Amino acid sequence: MEGAIFPNRPVYRIPTHRPPQPAPTVKFSTLTLPLPPQSPSSPSFESLLQQLLHLSSSTNTTTAHKPKTINQSHQSISQFPSLRVSVDPSWKHQQEVHPRTPTSVVVVPEFDAEKEEGKPCNGSFGFLSMKCKFLLNSILEQPLHSLSSFFDSAKLELLDADMTGLLKALDLSGNWDRALLLFEWAVLNLSSENVKLDKELIESIVRILGRESQHSIASKLFDVIPLEEYTLDVRAYTTILHAYSRTGRYERAIAIFQRVKEIGLSPTLVTYNVMLDVYGKMGCSWNKILGILDEMQSRGLEFDEFTCSTVISAGGREGLLKEAKDFFTDLKSRGYKPGTVAYNALLQVFGKAGNYSEALSILKEMEENNCPPDSVTYNELVAAYVRAGFYEEGASVIETMAQKGVTPNAVTYTTIINAYGRAGNQDKALRLFDQMKEAGCVPNVCTYNTVLGMLGRKSRSEEMMKILSEMKTNGCAPNRITWNTMLVMCGNEGTQEYVKQVCREMRSCGFEPDRDTFNTLINAYGRCGCDIDAAKMHEEMVKAGFTPCISTYNALLNALARRGAWKAAESLILDMKNKGFRPNEASYSLMLHSYAKGGQLRGIRNIEKEIDKGHIFPSWMLLRTLVLVNFKCKSLRGMDRAFQALQKHGYKPDLVLFNSMLSIYAKNNSYDRAHEMLQLIHESGLHPDLVTYNSLMDMYARAGECWKGEEILKGVLKSGGRPDLVSYNTVIKGFCRQGLMQEAIRVLTEMTKGGIRPCLFTYNTFLTGYAGLGMLSEMDEVIQYMIENNCRPNELTYKIVVDGYCKARKYKEAMDFVLNIKEVDRSFSDTSVQRLTSRVQNNLQS
Repeated sequence: MEGAIFPNRPVYRIPTHRPPQPAPTVKFSTLTLPLPPQSPSSPSFESLLQQLLHLSSSTNTTTAHKPKTINQSHQSISQFPSLRVSVDPSWKHQQEVHPRTPTSVVVVPEFDAEKEEGKPCNGSFGFLSMKCKFLLNSILEQPLHSLSSFFDSAKLELLDADMTGLLKALDLSGNWDRALLLFEWAVLNLSSENVKLDKELIESIVRILGRESQHSIASKLFDVIPLEEYTLDVRAYTTILHAYSRTGRYERAIAIFQRVKEIGLSPTLVTYNVMLDVYGKMGCSWNKILGILDEMQSRGLEFDEFTCSTVISAGGREGLLKEAKDFFTDLKSRGYKPGTVAYNALLQVFGKAGNYSEALSILKEMEENNCPPDSVTYNELVAAYVRAGFYEEGASVIETMAQKGVTPNAVTYTTIINAYGRAGNQDKALRLFDQMKEAGCVPNVCTYNTVLGMLGRKSRSEEMMKILSEMKTNGCAPNRITWNTMLVMCGNEGTQEYVKQVCREMRSCGFEPDRDTFNTLINAYGRCGCDIDAAKMHEEMVKAGFTPCISTYNALLNALARRGAWKAAESLILDMKNKGFRPNEASYSLMLHSYAKGGQLRGIRNIEKEIDKGHIFPSWMLLRTLVLVNFKCKSLRGMDRAFQALQKHGYKPDLVLFNSMLSIYAKNNSYDRAHEMLQLIHESGLHPDLVTYNSLMDMYARAGECWKGEEILKGVLKSGGRPDLVSYNTVIKGFCRQGLMQEAIRVLTEMTKGGIRPCLFTYNTFLTGYAGLGMLSEMDEVIQYMIENNCRPNELTYKIVVDGYCKARKYKEAMDFVLNIKEVDRSFSDTSVQRLTSRVQNNLQS
């Protein structure tokens, strides 16, 4: 098909051999044209939400019989207003996961039950008295939802019992949830008796929650227990610090860390590693991190793999690529031999920046130092490739892994699926998703979230319903990110009520907002055009104890970019810098979009100059954005410069970029350059998609080569493709511009028979064609046809008709037409009628 339809060089002024006109002439009427198909119905957003709600409820084993929490069972205890702890055994398997497994893993103290003092060898709980054993059996026999009532009934016995021993026994028997409920009950009842909690009791619950990775519960629990009144062991404090780090409560973690040092405890290597992670995630803390490292050295602590990887990851998170690499190089110069974890962290830093050449050199260094790559190594390499636009090269890593004896995992596949989806190649992403399952790699919740997000961006609701059903069949419980994905999907203009509804349902399923949720909410409200609500979410986030990060600022920038508020966006960037945050590639990309929406080419050019000077790292994402914003501003020169810069840095353009370049060349009648882009698409190993073909059709339609445009349309059909509404509208536009109205009607007939419903643009195109030919009665037929088929004309529609009458000097008919509009369309505004009336009068006077 390529050889026939798309020659390497454009063919100018192709002789147009018009086929004979149909006889009799087809009128624009329901009597001669097939009825337009009904708009296809797809599952509503409410249906998707209810499906997710049902899935979340059905996988939450304790939703139906949720045990009472401290707040629920003792509403009168006002000193614990913030403690809302639910006990769901499935929560451990719903921990938040991200597209790529973090390479910086902070290890908290492992509390091995077998090593705990008093652990019986025969499982008989010999450390418990007979009274406590009786209480233990009674607790184990009670349903979860009845435990609070049971504890109240056995209050005297429990207050007199070895509470710490009971917690330990419940934990050893695999009932951490019951242990937590017992601890909550003890907190309330001991405080009401003015009895101070035993520090061993607190340390026990810390160990239990730490082992079960119940970070959210732990952080909320220790918000209401006055830790300042106790001196716990350093392992317990380290676990609490880790819980606050995992839940984004960085300021609280820092305060507790200071408390640890003030009371004379010596932080361990693991404690320091946790705090490095806290500062790294909090942002604007590179100097704090260096201070922690100095403090560790002064205490004689040697850095381990986790120290190294955490510091490197922190540098990468803040865009401090040079600092991260210099830290790594300095460690090696001191005799440190990095392992796989440290190398993986460095790979992730350059992978995030899309600097695949640096990533490849790191991989080479690993091999030279006999440091074996693992699955995380290859996953970071995949990420580096796709961030530089090399999707196929990233996908080929799967084969490399198999050759090296490393099995690709869900993270590997999910990274590539996500890349294909963001590049607009949803079908290829879905094929890889199927390939993943055929290879025996079980999708995790992150994979499903990625696919749902990809489909949600394209409003493919029916397929989203299937994915949710598949999650249910496979027993894959939705997590907080699944709900955040729904928030992203409903973030469109006029859908702010959906945002609020999703929040309500999310909370009803036990998912309280975390920092990522607040960032998502700011983004969603920004896309809805509700800047006030976005600002409120920012305030609520701070009140909830979450520290704003670069993602928060980027969410606010996104809201400003959508309405082109570039001055406000510049102020926000300045505020970021003043508070110590270093804008990343996403920040600058959003700033570029702000300028583009506001029509500020000078602002775009300024960022481009900063990139050229080396002040801003020229990542693939940023250079790609430069191409696209220049496209929005119709700046051909700017697009050329950005496209050349992208190629100069060794990045691979994706199909979206090629299509944008081809489109702007087509709009500027640069046929040679347009065909060069088409040739580059093939040379890059990509395949033209419908957007490519539509751009070429548009190019020929603009040049008056309407038959050539239809030839491309037929070629798409012959190759098994499915032209869309834009395809047919473009060909119709080409024929209408040449006055070939019968050919345009023929294409319309083929379109409707193919199941595609005409839109307002279709009808306005016909009206423009008839108006240009002075075919006034045919214009009336189009208007009548629109009304009969539930397509309401807009002001532009009527303006085209009015101009047609005026061009034919039928001013009275034009005025009569305007005055009759309200009789046909009562919803048409009086203001619009007045504007059309003035248009007729102005034409009459000119």
